[in-house]
Amino acid sequence: MSADQDEPSPTASSQPPPPRDPAAASGKGEPARPDVRVAGGTVPPRETPPQGTAVPPNGPVAPGVPGQGPSGGPVPPGGPVMPGAAGRQVRSRKEQLLLIASGAAAVVLTASAVAAVVITGDDEAPEKRAEATVAAAPPAWTVAAGRRLTSGTGLRYDGSMSVGGKPVQAHLRLSPSGLATGTLTAGALKADVVAIGGDTYIKAGPAFWRDYVPEVPNGGYYAGRWSKAPKSVPGFDVPDVLGPEAIARLLAKAPADPPEENVNGVPAYRIKTRGAEYLMTAAAPHRLLSVHAGGPNAPLFTAAPVAAPATLFAELRPRVAGLGGATDPAVRFSPGSLTFSSCDQNPNGCTVSVPATMSVPRDTVPDGARAQLRATITSEGERLGSCTASKTVPANRALVLRCTVTSKRWRNWMRSALDNPGSYPYGATAHVVGEAVPEDEVEKLLARVDRERAAVVKPAPTTPSTPGPAEPGPSEPGPSESQEPSGRPEVATSQTPGRP
Repeated sequence: MSADQDEPSPTASSQPPPPRDPAAASGKGEPARPDVRVAGGTVPPRETPPQGTAVPPNGPVAPGVPGQGPSGGPVPPGGPVMPGAAGRQVRSRKEQLLLIASGAAAVVLTASAVAAVVITGDDEAPEKRAEATVAAAPPAWTVAAGRRLTSGTGLRYDGSMSVGGKPVQAHLRLSPSGLATGTLTAGALKADVVAIGGDTYIKAGPAFWRDYVPEVPNGGYYAGRWSKAPKSVPGFDVPDVLGPEAIARLLAKAPADPPEENVNGVPAYRIKTRGAEYLMTAAAPHRLLSVHAGGPNAPLFTAAPVAAPATLFAELRPRVAGLGGATDPAVRFSPGSLTFSSCDQNPNGCTVSVPATMSVPRDTVPDGARAQLRATITSEGERLGSCTASKTVPANRALVLRCTVTSKRWRNWMRSALDNPGSYPYGATAHVVGEAVPEDEVEKLLARVDRERAAVVKPAPTTPSTPGPAEPGPSEPGPSESQEPSGRPEVATSQTPGRP
C-alpha cells in the first residue's frame, strides 16, 4: 500500500499672545512714542505706579471685569492681583484715576480686538471642503458597443498561442456573461476547456499535461478529468479578457477618440487595457474584430458573434455537470502512511485512511482550500474498486482523509475468499490533491447555465400546420389507419445486468 506524494514534506505650557491692537494694525491712532503697553492700554513711563504697587502682567484691575480676586474684587484679564511688599497698598487720587482710566481702556480695547477677530473671520475665505467627484459619462459609441455585446448571442473566438514554446490552436465560444466552452489543439493532442464562476478548467490526457504543462509535478494525477487550468494554460483569464460583459465594462473606460488604424481595409479603433488590446470597427455598430490578449503566450484571436447559441449551451451544460470534484494543481499536499480499517472478512466494504499536510502554497491556507483523496484497492493486479473523499483544509494545514470502497468487485472478491480459505493479499494506492469544485456546488453552477440559456436561446417560432385532406367518413378507414387491431404499446425498460 502506498500514498503518492505531490511535494516533499516541509522540515517540518505656553500662554496665548496678548490681544492685537486693532488701531496699531490699521496704522491709525496716535503718533509713535515710547509707551509701555499694558493689556492694550498705554501708560506714560513717568506715570508708573509707585514702588510696592502690584500690577498684573496684562494690566491693572478694571471695573466691571467678571471674576473674583483674592480680596473679593474682580479678576483682571491677566490673572488675580498678587500682593506686593508687606504693608497696605497706597495710591494717590491721581494715580487711582489714572489706573482706573487705563483699565477701562484695556477693557474697551480688548473688546475691540475681539470684535476685530469676528469681523476679520467673516471676511476670510471659507474653508475649502472636499467636493464629491462625478465620473464623466462614457463616450456614446462605447455605450452602444457594450450594449450590443451584452445583449447579443455571445462571441466566437478562433486563434493561436504559444504554450511552452509550442504552437496551440484555440477555439472558444463565450456566452454574453462570460461562460465559455471550447478546445485547445496541439497536433494530435487536445484539451477541452470550460469556464464558469470566474475560473477556467481543462480536461486533457497525460501527454498534454506532460508536454504543455511541465511546471505541474505529477501531471498524471490530473489527466482525464476536469482540473482548474494552471496559469500557463491558456495563460490569461478567459472570462475577464474575452467575455462580452467584461469587454463592455472595459469599453466604458475607453477614450472618446481612441487611436485608429486600418485592418484589412476596415477603419478600426484600437482599445488598450491592462490585460488585452481590442480592435473594433470605427463605424457603427462598432463590431469587435479581434483580441490580442496579454501574457507570456501572446494569444491572438479573431472575433465574431455566435451564430447558434443553442449549440453553445448544448456543449457547455454537460461539461459544467462534470465539474464536481475538479482538481486544483495549485494546491498540493504531502501524504502520510496509508492504513486500512474494517476490511478483513468484510464484504460490505474496505476503508482507506491517509493523513496529509498542505505543502503548496507554503505561506497561508487559501480561502476555501480543499483536499481530495482518491484511493484504489487492488489484489494481485486486479482492480477491486475505488473511492473518493474531500475536506476543507484547516488553518494548521494538516488533516486525515478517509473513503470506503463498496464496489461489486470487492464484495465478490471477499465472498470468494471467505468461501475458499487461503491467502488473499490486497493493497491500495492513494493520491491527495487539491479540489477546486466540491460535488455539492455543481447544482448551483448548472442553475446559472440554465438561467442564461433561457435568456439567450429564443424558442423557435411554431409554424402553423397546413390543412390536410378531409377526414374520411366513419365507414372508410384513413390512409394511415390499419384494419388490424393495434398491438400492445412498447415500453422502454432498463434492467440491472445479469438479472432477468
